[in-house]
Amino acid sequence: MFQRSMLTDSDVGQLAEAAMGVLEHVGILCQSNDLLGALAAWGATVEEGSQIARFPRQLVATFAEGLRQEGQADRTEVSPGLVAPPLPTLQTQVAQSFRDDRTGELRPGNREDFITLIKLGDVLHPEEGVGHSLLLTEVPPMVEPLEAAMLLAEYAHKPGPAFAWNVRQVDYLIEMGDILGIPDWFTWGGTCFASPLRFEKDVADKFVRSVKSGVAVGLTGMQVTTAAGLSGMQISGHSTPVTAAGFIAVSAAEFVATWIAARALNPDVSLVGGIYGGSLDMRTGGLSYSSPDAMLRAFATSEFLRRWCAVHVNVLGGEHGDAKAPGLYAALEKAYKAMTIAAFTGRHPPIGEGMLESGRTISPVQLLLERELGKAVQILGQPIEVTPETIAMDTIFDVGIALETNYLQSDHTLRNFRENTWLPELIDRSGWNGAESDQALVAKALRKVEELIAAYVKPEVDPDKLARMREVVERARLELIT
Repeated sequence: MFQRSMLTDSDVGQLAEAAMGVLEHVGILCQSNDLLGALAAWGATVEEGSQIARFPRQLVATFAEGLRQEGQADRTEVSPGLVAPPLPTLQTQVAQSFRDDRTGELRPGNREDFITLIKLGDVLHPEEGVGHSLLLTEVPPMVEPLEAAMLLAEYAHKPGPAFAWNVRQVDYLIEMGDILGIPDWFTWGGTCFASPLRFEKDVADKFVRSVKSGVAVGLTGMQVTTAAGLSGMQISGHSTPVTAAGFIAVSAAEFVATWIAARALNPDVSLVGGIYGGSLDMRTGGLSYSSPDAMLRAFATSEFLRRWCAVHVNVLGGEHGDAKAPGLYAALEKAYKAMTIAAFTGRHPPIGEGMLESGRTISPVQLLLERELGKAVQILGQPIEVTPETIAMDTIFDVGIALETNYLQSDHTLRNFRENTWLPELIDRSGWNGAESDQALVAKALRKVEELIAAYVKPEVDPDKLARMREVVERARLELIT
């Protein structure tokens, strides 16, 4: 490992005092009466008019000590070997725009491009299914997840859940899932503060329902039973102080406030967390989640919360890279971020999800390239098989000092090279050879994308089920859109 600790015991103590000071004197804005009531019962000081909750320092200190005591019984150690992440798939990206990799056009997310992504994912990774990967910007926001769910039901053999960003959408999605035969067919997505320190209504409402129900908000769009936490996206110099210590103090206060809120609602809920640290380019105002200063802040915040509260906060991965165009550079930028995260935390995140522009745009070509690098990481994580066949003593004796033959000519190499070498379908192993080679790679990947989409076969879905689901959507239009 490269660097597993950046903070001294004295640093942890000072940062804990700072985070408790933020919670005591600034508090959080919480636009949910249910949550404010639960926090007041926990011991927070609540100003109902301003919807501000402040947390007495001693109660926060006691809460953190309690978490440390819980953590004594389950000290999760990092595996001494590389645990390779899963390959990127089309799930709950909910990208705002789609990149037409043939023309280079960036389009706001729409129905036709979402159908294209569903077809691609259905052929590319049928076993994982396809989820809500693109936002339908032409649809009223309150019914957008329902319309996305209709397309998933019609076009995907294994339709994943739609992202419910508003709690009022959930019951309609559950009803649609019941018609389709899939229970609880929705995902909450992540819980994200409107930093600094604002638990705004839409997020607070879904947080309350999810934690009370025992199926709480996961970190990457997947639902996690009886677990709750924050997906932090704090930005240094914008939503926190520009210094690393100031970033940690404000960010940690948001995490701890979220954990207190979760336990105030459901004392049995487990606590989780994930963070994308961000920073601004002071020359341009551009936002980055993969610059070294951004990653440093995420690593330090994760370490601090682990040492102060004994809760593991994962540093989240490569899907939020800075690259604007698809290609090997964009893939390697994300791989660099993912491997840096592994070096500092011991856990290797997936190498992206086909996203560009810090998660705003999705590119089918980029998704294929990142899957190819993901397969390379899986090779790095595979065990070394030691058997008579893999040691190959007979072949070693036969080749000897290689004056008359060599290993390339051996039957052993012919039998074993496919399982024992990286054989990328798209990436040229000879290395980058200028802009023209990158253009050729993108063109090759685009042809593969088009081949996969051409191989798509639409599933046979009961038209009566689709009609009944459509009735739910139209009822939601009348009831949700005012």
